[in-house]
Amino acid sequence: MRWLDDVTRPQQSIALKLISINWVLVGLLTVIAGIGFAMLYSAANGSWQPWAERQALRYLVAALIMLAVAVVDIRIWLRSAYGFYTVTMLLLIAVEVRGAIGMGAQRWIDLGLIQIQPSELMKIALVMVLARYFNGLTQDEVKRPLKLIAPTLLVMVPAVMVLKQPDLGTALMLVMGGAAMFFLAGVRLWKFGLIAAAIAAVVPVAWEHLRDYQKNRIYTFLDPENDPLGAGYHSLQSKIAIGSGGLSGKGFLAGTQSHLNFLPERQTDFIFTMLAEEFGLMGGLVLLALYSLVFVYGYAIAFSSRSHFGRLLAFGITTNMFLYVFINIAMVIGLIPVVGVPLPLISYGGTSMLTVMFGFGLLMSVYVHRDTRFTRHGDVEH
Repeated sequence: MRWLDDVTRPQQSIALKLISINWVLVGLLTVIAGIGFAMLYSAANGSWQPWAERQALRYLVAALIMLAVAVVDIRIWLRSAYGFYTVTMLLLIAVEVRGAIGMGAQRWIDLGLIQIQPSELMKIALVMVLARYFNGLTQDEVKRPLKLIAPTLLVMVPAVMVLKQPDLGTALMLVMGGAAMFFLAGVRLWKFGLIAAAIAAVVPVAWEHLRDYQKNRIYTFLDPENDPLGAGYHSLQSKIAIGSGGLSGKGFLAGTQSHLNFLPERQTDFIFTMLAEEFGLMGGLVLLALYSLVFVYGYAIAFSSRSHFGRLLAFGITTNMFLYVFINIAMVIGLIPVVGVPLPLISYGGTSMLTVMFGFGLLMSVYVHRDTRFTRHGDVEH
């Protein structure tokens, strides 16, 4: 039971841990969230209802959860990784059995007071479980193909389940996030080449199993003007709104595309479009600069960790955040097909907010415990 004594014996008080949290990073997250509140206020035509007020309350609760997660010993998160992944998988199965349907997709579980989207939680659970798995391997073991079967299944099983909901954007994020964890763990590049070749071989089969609207999104990406009032409407209206914003934008609450209801889903997936219309290129670049600072802090925390698990966890959480931002913005400006990926801390959504802040809580835990050394199984190195 030595490991239990190591975990429960506090190395420093909770007060000291709270002081040692990276408060600059907390400030950056709060500023980004504040921009989100302002844009949701604008999306409702100058009203705190129905989105901005709820989002502010969600952020407050999620920030408290983030701080609570940050002060928990990082070895507890290591030991709970498999359990958290298992619970999230059970929630995904529950979605298949009795999930709530919204906007043509079965992605939510109704718990009465709240609805949760397990696929969002899986993004964090996958990072945790892969960090735990690869932390238990030596570099020689990582090079063995048989050792990569289990983590590959850990990625592909939930990705396929999410794709069936259907949620192509989240499924792609799970696969890309998992691939990033494999790379960070030291998997050789030629193995990625083999996997890419295998994926290319099954693309024709996968294409036949895509829903009609998913195929239309890809057709529309290749030729947006082919169906301007149907499948191409979202993409074209987004580009019009961004282009009309110009360098400095039309002004707060003055975006015509959004406030005249030409811009769809302006409070969720296309909220960056509304920001670009009202604040122009400069406003968009300011938000991207804030995100970039968050990424710099995240990767710096990863490099500072003395534990392999901490490094993998911090790299994975930060990369997951990057994928959120990249996919959403690339989607609204037409670089990739339209997929349902929210802009973190900006788009309206409870599960997304909770997932992002829980992830940053884990990142803060890595920072607070960056000098903690432990073995592959989580025992303290003496």
